[in-house]
Amino acid sequence: FPWAFTLWMSANEWKIGGASNFVGFANYARLWTDPRFIEAVWHTLYYTALSVFAPLLLGLLAALIFHARFPLRGILRGLFVMPMMATPVAIALIWTMMFHPQLGVMNYLLSLVGLPAQLWIFHPNTVIPSLVMVETWQWTPLVMLILLGGLAAIPTEPYESAELDGASRWQQFRFITLPMLAPFMLVAAIIRSIDALKSFDIIFAMTQGGPGTASETLNLYLYSVAFAYYDVGYGSAIAVVFFILVVAMSVLLLYLQRRAQWNEIRTDA
Repeated sequence: FPWAFTLWMSANEWKIGGASNFVGFANYARLWTDPRFIEAVWHTLYYTALSVFAPLLLGLLAALIFHARFPLRGILRGLFVMPMMATPVAIALIWTMMFHPQLGVMNYLLSLVGLPAQLWIFHPNTVIPSLVMVETWQWTPLVMLILLGGLAAIPTEPYESAELDGASRWQQFRFITLPMLAPFMLVAAIIRSIDALKSFDIIFAMTQGGPGTASETLNLYLYSVAFAYYDVGYGSAIAVVFFILVVAMSVLLLYLQRRAQWNEIRTDA
């Protein structure tokens, strides 16, 4: 029912407090002439790409480190996954203080290594990378846990054969670990992509889409249209397009995962 009602509202011109008028696909046609919507789409894709790539890279590195045996490994693993347990609003408040241009600790850390101070979330050019830093800090542990499971599932026989053939550590990683870990990396990429596409709470709490509209993603633009401007019909059209974008991204990643599994089966055969 909620989706049927959303589709019905998207076909109407309806502002809260007023009467609804059926307009068909006019709201959808309006989207492609709305520069703020186009900008929000690019912000969403940019934010999602960075929020998937950075945790995947750092999560892979962390998984390789924590897969090795060393003293206090269990305690350090527990500490590493703690950011996942924090609430998004609390995270946003803490990082907002850390990003403060004059009083924040981030610029102090930059000064220790001789780098100039940055405006972080207070400048249009750095706001999205700064938000991605927060997203990466929180969700890299999740990627690490997924990849740790993948590393534990890899048999030891290929490594033993590679060592007998004189393969280096890099060659073992490149030709054994990485291909056998690829399906798990795709699972992590799917989870992170869906989560990053619908990210709202941290962005809203830290920037509310600012400065200006520099960090306004589709979720935030949808919120503004529906609950600040009370244009429920147009907001419903944005919600439908946003849902199609999430589904398309998920189907693409699932296709890549199935293709990787099929190639692995053909290689084994």
